[in-house]
Amino acid sequence: MVRVKRSQLREGCVLAEDVIGKTKRPIMTKNTIITTPLLQVLEKFLVEEVEIEPFLANGEPFSPGDSAAAEDQRPLSLYLETVRQYKTWFQSWRSGLPVDINEIREAVIPLFEHMTGCKRELLALHHYATKEEYLYHHAVSVGLLAGFLAMELGYSRGECHQVVLAGVLSDCGTAKMSKQILTKPSALTEVEFHEVKQHPILGYRMVQKITALSHGAKIAVLQHHERNDGSGYPLKLKAKKIHPYSQLVATADVYHAMTSERLYRRKQPPLRAIETMLRQQAGRLSADAVAVLLNRLVGLQTGAVVKLSNGETAEVMSIQPDEPTRPVVKAARTGRLLLLSTQHDIYIEEVLRAPMDE
Repeated sequence: MVRVKRSQLREGCVLAEDVIGKTKRPIMTKNTIITTPLLQVLEKFLVEEVEIEPFLANGEPFSPGDSAAAEDQRPLSLYLETVRQYKTWFQSWRSGLPVDINEIREAVIPLFEHMTGCKRELLALHHYATKEEYLYHHAVSVGLLAGFLAMELGYSRGECHQVVLAGVLSDCGTAKMSKQILTKPSALTEVEFHEVKQHPILGYRMVQKITALSHGAKIAVLQHHERNDGSGYPLKLKAKKIHPYSQLVATADVYHAMTSERLYRRKQPPLRAIETMLRQQAGRLSADAVAVLLNRLVGLQTGAVVKLSNGETAEVMSIQPDEPTRPVVKAARTGRLLLLSTQHDIYIEEVLRAPMDE
């Protein structure tokens, strides 16, 4: 998505998020196609900026009218270019070439530095992962998300960069696997899954002699599918033997996988995915890393404006410690309070505006 000023909008632009007014009620809904009368409505309601899709309704790419909007679009352009580069790297690994860490670092680290101040773009990365290109998007996104977790948890800049590289390279071992397994449109057989579980070892062998990678980054490539309770693979390690970098990459890996469209699995909304992670992965993933995803990236905090699964817009009134993804919310249209922990048929589909965006 692209954040633009009202003056930069033109007919055919498609809203990527609901436009929320001063009363915290939606003026226009997501996916609305902008027309001249709607531009006048936005002006009347004093809306200064909106989020739009990078493509117009007719499929043409949106071209921002000034340098400020172009700068807003730059992180997305850098991301898509890095995904394209990763695809080239992956194909070279399949042909037997070694990992060129200098080329990877020169592409990935500047992208991470651009993304550190773009939480909206980080949160939206899963929207760009198609079923066919999932593998390449996943690698780049896991690196960026893992680096973000490291930064929020107080790691040094150098450590964050190593975590980013570990995330990007975490699945490099899949380049040594059967292409039929990687592109299979249905669930894997037990034999096929056994082969998949070898990719961390294959990846570790590919990076273990790279001096520009720290020991922790190399170990994260090997351990990113390990789980704190010993249920992971390939070594079935428990928490004390799992490197902190591995914990960060693992959390980013699970989150992006759950929120992306894949060949044999439908994507989930970010909060729905985190809710599942809290419920199903409790004791398996780093609780601190999952908390950062929920509070710092997704932005679910008191005062946030959210969209519910029933289509309503609501404001978060209080967070329930035992069920942080199911807070008490106030419906914008009716003013009715909803305790989502008891309303199991309704969930938060997305955060439209976090308190930090005010």
